[in-house]
Amino acid sequence: MKKVIALSSLLALGALGMACGDAGTANNTAANANKAAANAMNAAANAMNAASNAVQTAANTAANAANTAANAANTAANTAANAANKAANTAANTAANK
Repeated sequence: MKKVIALSSLLALGALGMACGDAGTANNTAANANKAAANAMNAAANAMNAASNAVQTAANTAANAANTAANAANTAANTAANAANKAANTAANTAANK
């Protein structure tokens, strides 16, 4: 009778060990799935950051072009105003010196 109890206990412990072993495998599978999902989300976040950086670069380029155009227009306006002032001053001085 003692042998039957001992063998039954051994069988029960073996079954418990196998069940725990299977649970570990299931946990590893779930952990691997979670890691794969996290990697996919990181890849998506990196792609969005890259797209955001590209948009920011384009916006900066457009802003720089607008500033360059505004500066060129301002320089042209100043040049024209200086020429007009010079002509007016020359005419005024000529009239005053006669």
